[in-house]
Amino acid sequence: MKREQARSLQPRPGFTHVLAGALLVAVLSPAAAQDIRGLEICTAEKQMDCRTACLQANAEFLQQALSKLALETDEKIAAADRNLAAARAEIVALRSSIETLSNELAQMKAKADPHSKK
Repeated sequence: MKREQARSLQPRPGFTHVLAGALLVAVLSPAAAQDIRGLEICTAEKQMDCRTACLQANAEFLQQALSKLALETDEKIAAADRNLAAARAEIVALRSSIETLSNELAQMKAKADPHSKK
């Protein structure tokens, strides 16, 4: 009888993996089920008018958050467009400088070696 009790208390092979998996799920579950900050839980309301008001408040909050994100995105796109335009202008100026320097170098080579053209 005592051997049967001792055998039943020993963990079976693989049981520790199952236990570790269950523990991992229990630890990660609250993090995966976090609410969106600013939203209310409307299912807790018993009266329909209160639940409707709660849902409307959530919808308004989400619309405001969406508008704010759209504005921020538009500002970032505008800043990127300005940076791109400035970079393109700088590229044009650098190409012009390279062309001028190439022409000057060609003229200097021509002056330095007048016999090569004959």
